Amino acid sequence: MAKYRCTVCNYVYDEEKEGKKFSDLPKEWVCPVCGAPKTSFVPLTEKAAQISAETSKEGKTVSDVLIEQLAEWGLTYVFGVPGTSTLGVVEAVRKSRRVKYIQVRHEEVAAFMASAYGKLTGHVAACLSVSGPGATNLATGLYDASLDCSPVLVLSGMVARQYIGPGSIQEIDQHSFFEPICVFNKILMTQDQTTMLGTLAVKTALLDHGVSNIGIPNDVQKLPYDAPIRTFEGRMPSLAFGVEETIIEKAAHIIDNAQRPVIVAGFGCRGQGNKLLNFATKISSPIVTTFRAKGIVDEDNPLLAGCHGGIGSTAAGELVDKTDLLIVIGSSFSDLTQLPQKSMVQIDINMKNIAKKFPVEAGLLGNSSILIPKLIAKVQEKKNPAYLNEISRLKEAWLTQLSKEADALATPIRAPYIMKVLNSKVASDAVFSLDVGENCWWFGRNFQMKKTQKMIMSGLLASMGFGLPGALAAALVYPKRQIICVTGDGGFTQVMGDFVTALKYDLPIKVFIINNKRLGMIMQEQKVEGYPSSQTELFDYNFADFAEHAGGVGIKVTEPGQLAALVDKALATQKATVVDIDTDPRRFL
Repeated sequence: MAKYRCTVCNYVYDEEKEGKKFSDLPKEWVCPVCGAPKTSFVPLTEKAAQISAETSKEGKTVSDVLIEQLAEWGLTYVFGVPGTSTLGVVEAVRKSRRVKYIQVRHEEVAAFMASAYGKLTGHVAACLSVSGPGATNLATGLYDASLDCSPVLVLSGMVARQYIGPGSIQEIDQHSFFEPICVFNKILMTQDQTTMLGTLAVKTALLDHGVSNIGIPNDVQKLPYDAPIRTFEGRMPSLAFGVEETIIEKAAHIIDNAQRPVIVAGFGCRGQGNKLLNFATKISSPIVTTFRAKGIVDEDNPLLAGCHGGIGSTAAGELVDKTDLLIVIGSSFSDLTQLPQKSMVQIDINMKNIAKKFPVEAGLLGNSSILIPKLIAKVQEKKNPAYLNEISRLKEAWLTQLSKEADALATPIRAPYIMKVLNSKVASDAVFSLDVGENCWWFGRNFQMKKTQKMIMSGLLASMGFGLPGALAAALVYPKRQIICVTGDGGFTQVMGDFVTALKYDLPIKVFIINNKRLGMIMQEQKVEGYPSSQTELFDYNFADFAEHAGGVGIKVTEPGQLAALVDKALATQKATVVDIDTDPRRFL
């Protein structure tokens, strides 16, 4: 009796075990594992079977070398759902001592986690998908990474090389599918490409701040291969660069002549809070942030006027409106930031962002960590007590407004009050992952962040469903810090199946659901445009029960008097926790 091996997935048909000769199987018979046609099978002699077994136990494969190469360049995590066209890669990760596989329940979550990881660390994590539907499920999370300039690596399984083009189960034009999303998009077709493509994929994702994809045909993953690993050292340029002194001097001269300068800090200058404060202090300027840069400076600092844009403070809005010079650092100029055309000095590491919307008086290309100190050294010290008093008065009026909104007695519970309670309870180094919707709006508007805290969100794509995956990634990056997910009932239900991923890997994230039983942001948009509310009401579901049934901690809050104590209870738990808070869908009524 003979054995036959599927060349697509390596499934072995054993005639003795199956009780039927392979030649007697009908022509339409397909592989029970991967669905490949009968013609994909080849005879497997005893010698071939022995060689195959020895190779799998001792010999290296293309997948083994690829994972070793990626680990050398700092890859630590692979997020994904295993499947037929990725089995070789999954096995290589299993054997790796440096790379850990995190199994999720949906590929969209894997891509969101990789995007969040890039936003938190500036480095790559990988998301792994099977061919066809696995690849297409990645799209939303990858577009989030692409638009927010987060470095991400995709390892996409593909059908065996002989089926690329003619058509097969789960075969799509995968290269074309990834092309508009990626800064690097290649198919690993031969063994000799392995280390080079692995190196270039990570390097390009880091330097171009985007998504790199390596498509790996199923048969190539399992080919015997060994090769020296390309070291990281000596293969990456320094990003600590800035423009020549004459342009810095020109920018400093423009700043010296401004009477009401405003510094606008975007996500691109994250981590530069102390330098920004030194700069602002020397030129007597307020600091206004974009939403994504919220918390870059303690929000209780006298020079921090708040966020600008749709969720922004009245103080930031008035100061930007009356300024005679905007000093914009690391901002992408999204529509929601709503920066107006003014006299402008701009700093950005991406040359395409310089003068992206408006002409600038001076555009400084380079790393903000290098250029801010150089500007500080060049500008004149300026004393402007009247301007500083105005900043203080405007900020005080804004904080008074926020305090009035946080009504501790109103029922259903007001979202501003929820933010006030969270603000007083969460750790000073907590990491926040925000979903998109009214929950995000309230956090941006009412929560007062500290620079020791971190926040991530889906920025330009503004995709619902980011909150939970972002929290999962944050828990892996910062295992000793408090991880807070702020989400809504709409956003959470898109990805709630992966709450069990937090349980599986003992990630004690705290999920706070602002549950207004509707798509609150859409309801408001309908109202603004003069439409009646339609298709925004959601099924009233108890998410605390869901968390309990899954094996986590579930807490339901219905009355404002319960909130503070139940938030304390949630933060004290050592398990993944859902706090389902009934809230008022109305804003300021």
